[in-house]
This record gives sequence, C-alpha cells and structure tokens, in this order.
Amino acid sequence: MPPFLQIAPNCTALLSPIVDDELTLRAGLRLTVPELAELARISHPAQRVEWLACRVAVRQLAEEYGITYAGLHKDEYGKPYLIGVNAHISLSHTGGWAAAVLHQSRPVGIDVEPVRDQFTRVVPRVLSASEIAHANGDPNRLAVYWCAKECLYKLYGKRQLTFREHLYIDPFADGANRLTGHVRLPDHEETLDIHCFRIGPGLLTVAF
Repeated sequence: MPPFLQIAPNCTALLSPIVDDELTLRAGLRLTVPELAELARISHPAQRVEWLACRVAVRQLAEEYGITYAGLHKDEYGKPYLIGVNAHISLSHTGGWAAAVLHQSRPVGIDVEPVRDQFTRVVPRVLSASEIAHANGDPNRLAVYWCAKECLYKLYGKRQLTFREHLYIDPFADGANRLTGHVRLPDHEETLDIHCFRIGPGLLTVAF
C-alpha cells in the first residue's frame, strides 16, 4: 500500500523509498513522446530512476483519486501538469526517495530533503536578514527554510523568482508542522500554508 499523506480533504502527498530498477519503473508507466525525449537527456542511472519513480508516484496519486493517468506535460517554465486533468501536481526527489503531491483545485508545491551539514554554508545565501537571524546557524532550522522555500518556488512555477528576494517564511517554532510562506513580487503577493513533516530521509514540505 503506497504511503499516502492526507494533507487536506482535497490534497494528498506520497513519499516512497525507491526500490525498483529502471526497467520495472518504466513497465508501469505510459510515457509521452516529450517525456521519452526528456528521459533520454538524463544520462546518470540514479537520476533516471528518480525521474521515473516520481512519475510512478504521480500515477499512484491519480489512481487514488480515480483519475486515469495519461502522462505529464510541462509548461514553458518547466512546471509539470497531468495531461487532460485540471488537478495540480508537484514532484520532488532526493537520493533513494521519490515524492509527489496532488491537489484537486489549487496550485501546489512539494519538496523532500535530508538534513545536511551543507545547509549551514548554502542556505544563508538565500535567506533574508530576519530569516538568517532566526535560523541562527541551526542546521535543522536551515533545512526547514530551504525545504519550505523550495516548495513555494515549485508552486509558483515561474522564472524571475529568487529565494532571497521574493520568497519569505515567517518565524516558526522548532518542530512546527505548519508554516506560513509568502511570495512577494512587484506585481503579485500571496500568502500560503506550508505543511512540514519529519519523515523519510529528513523533511517533506507541501505548500498550497
């Protein structure tokens, strides 16, 4: 039974360890011509498996909602959509894990990350001054900020967006499972809920 996470009545996520090889994953998928071309451009074997595992996860989510899975297409910004279906999806993967989320009516973003020491070096570059002060160098807080901003970025799905200048996360208590995020652009502002899970390789966040 796939490990479904019920985020809201009309939003479900799935996080799965990747245990199948490429041939097994491909056997369970209907890939479109553009998807086959995209897969052909991925040369690293592990990345090919992760790419396929994410699509298997989306197919399982679609089937859970009674949706016939006909593959994915991407818009001009690279954001994925279900073919022939109005529901919204997002994908993420990290070493050995694949994640996907489906929301029946609203744009959605997902990210999965392990908690890594490198966050202490990389993440401060993408945080605002107040976020840096709140994180205070703590790798767990930095991981939450990174993961939360990643899922906001995927939800918005447009270019010309930077983590530090356009995406903000309100201060949160350690161990919090609900966060508040903001997209702030000159012509657009939006406040979004972010659900945070300590699960799998480390963290899973879903924004909508």
